[in-house]
Amino acid sequence: MIDSVLWYKKPAACFDEALPVGNGRIGGMVYGTTEKEHIGLNEDSVWSGGLRHRINPDAREGLIKVRELLTAGKTDEAERLAMETMAGTPENSRHYMPLGDLDIYFDHHFEEIVHYRRMLDIDEAVAVTEYTYREVGYRREVFVSAADDVMVIYLKATVPGKLSCSVCIGGRDDYFDDCRPDEKGKIVYTGGTGSADGIFFAAAVNAVCTGGSRRCVGNSIRIENADEAMIVLGACTSFYAGDYKERAVKTAEAALSKTYKELRSAHVKDYRALYGRVDLDLNDNSEGNIDLPTDERLKKIEEHPDNKLMELYFNFGRYLMISGSRPGTQPLNLQGIWNDRMWPAWGSKFTVNINTEMNYWPAESCNLAECHEPLFDLLERVAVNGHTAAKEMYGIDKGYVCHHNTDIWGDCAPQDKWIPATIWPMSGAWLALHVYEHYLYSLDKEFLKEKYHLIKGAAEFFTGYLTEDGQGRLITGPSVSPENTYRTAEGAEGRMCMGPSMDSQILDCLFTAFIDCSGILDTDHELAARLKEMRERLPKPEVGKYGQIKEWAVDYDEVEIGHRHISQLFALHPAQLITPRKTPELAQAARATLERRLSHGGGHTGWSRAWIANMWARLHDNEKVYENLKKLLSVSTNPNMFDNHPPFQIDGNFGGTAAIAEALLQCTDDEIKLLPALPAEWSSGRVSGLRAKGGYIIDMSWKDGKLAEAEIHATVTGECRVRYNTDKLIAISLTAGESESIKGE
Repeated sequence: MIDSVLWYKKPAACFDEALPVGNGRIGGMVYGTTEKEHIGLNEDSVWSGGLRHRINPDAREGLIKVRELLTAGKTDEAERLAMETMAGTPENSRHYMPLGDLDIYFDHHFEEIVHYRRMLDIDEAVAVTEYTYREVGYRREVFVSAADDVMVIYLKATVPGKLSCSVCIGGRDDYFDDCRPDEKGKIVYTGGTGSADGIFFAAAVNAVCTGGSRRCVGNSIRIENADEAMIVLGACTSFYAGDYKERAVKTAEAALSKTYKELRSAHVKDYRALYGRVDLDLNDNSEGNIDLPTDERLKKIEEHPDNKLMELYFNFGRYLMISGSRPGTQPLNLQGIWNDRMWPAWGSKFTVNINTEMNYWPAESCNLAECHEPLFDLLERVAVNGHTAAKEMYGIDKGYVCHHNTDIWGDCAPQDKWIPATIWPMSGAWLALHVYEHYLYSLDKEFLKEKYHLIKGAAEFFTGYLTEDGQGRLITGPSVSPENTYRTAEGAEGRMCMGPSMDSQILDCLFTAFIDCSGILDTDHELAARLKEMRERLPKPEVGKYGQIKEWAVDYDEVEIGHRHISQLFALHPAQLITPRKTPELAQAARATLERRLSHGGGHTGWSRAWIANMWARLHDNEKVYENLKKLLSVSTNPNMFDNHPPFQIDGNFGGTAAIAEALLQCTDDEIKLLPALPAEWSSGRVSGLRAKGGYIIDMSWKDGKLAEAEIHATVTGECRVRYNTDKLIAISLTAGESESIKGE
């Protein structure tokens, strides 16, 4: 299918051209090389060590003095003191690392290869390499099965007896213990990532063949003169199990007891149960481009429309979500689960001042709600360690706090000594909003009961942390507007401040979520009343001197006007404090903010461009949505369709996927909006399986830019309001299991 296959005419020359496979926990990057197939291996819990206690012992005293200095306008002194007394000691939490490399040697020289084709079939989640060498056809298939919890590599020659190869495992810059076959002929690859309390790993590799022979030579499994072969890899770490080595071996052995057909069938069935929930079909305007390899199509989209490539991008985002985040695994980090470096950029951590949150923007709307669960599991660990941070750093014995990064352990101390980002105490609050978002889509009261404490704990911290600003308002501080720098009227530059706009917007949403949950669960009414009063005292979005939404409490100028973060528009997206219908003046100021950013070079990172596309969708500007999606694909997407910050960060993939869904369906102003920002280029099409808040699943089709028909499916009993074709608004009452059709004009 043209909307579900990435394909290329040559092997990958680097990571940014390789193709990702995964089952949520085990990941691989398949290069498709012919002399030596290289598969970069990942396991989502391979991090650099154990939990560090990094709270600065001087933080509580430093907090008081830093606030005084910021209030007095002595920003330089405040920033220096904050880095001395509040930054973490040591400054870094743990970072993500690769598991190793699986190499298969064929000695098929590429100069003699004909009919080469490398592809990723995202309809079946299988990477395929095929070619002809000396008149023999060869085919490889690689997938990672969630059903059997193993990586599987299948090799086949068209001529009997012509398949020969050697299989070995290593990597990690030699930071592993063993990689030799044992007496039973399997390779057990083992090692550790840090101190005695760190994480230890094991991978078991074994192979079988039909025809020919199989033996062990040195550190390899050697297959000679076979017709076909199957290689399996099982992996586990001490993070998941004390008997991690035995588990890796047993999962590999269990898989080898099955046929390739059985393993592949179980894998595809499991994967399609998730992937098949949503189907998008846009009118085909790609013309001759549709027959080109994916990397060539990406180069052409800036000048030539290619709706089918945008379809493919949307489907690829859903593929990455399913392949990188499953119940019981770790959440998606900066690179999902795909990382080839011992020291990746920014540690490939959970950067929670937008990037990790963006990873999960399409989870609910694109009908992959269970893929959201690993984020909630991490937040449970954050809540525990964040309570310690709240008490030791801020003297607050209620709730929890998290700064702009965390790791697999839920480390909540400030990360780095980078003034524009380090002291930002809002990440726990933002992450807690994902819990409420998950509830709003499902209305699952049992889930809310189970996870309510995460919303409550995030809110409770701020009952002790907020301070008055001299005007009776409650503000945060010390804080930052993530990663941005301002210039005062006197020409001084600063990063740290009191009461940046984004903080108040996040707290408005958090307090509202808690108040709603208190009512739904009939609990904590006294705290709800207090938070309601506090919410009224939070600063509200304001319009600045350029007609923009103010980013700081003072209407400062920005040092970098085209900055990648647009934090002051959190109120527009992902929140809905600003909407064109309910707050038209603020919506116009949000538009001015985006235009000012973009006119000065904004959107130059992939994830920022994706966020901008979502914001234009919320402003119902279909032309700008399309323009920014096109830029995302043409400028900020690697040949393998991974998002390019640069370097590779996966958040832009998920942000782009979410933006396409936002153009088709939005839940704002207590309405379900159908086709609210449909680009003119998507003049006709259909989509099925998108989710709306309130427990609804939507199927719809459109023609000439107008809704033709929609089917509203209810998973719970309730009433919704549906707006379509701009100004048509109807109310629908449905019982769980019922559906209702809407006919467009």
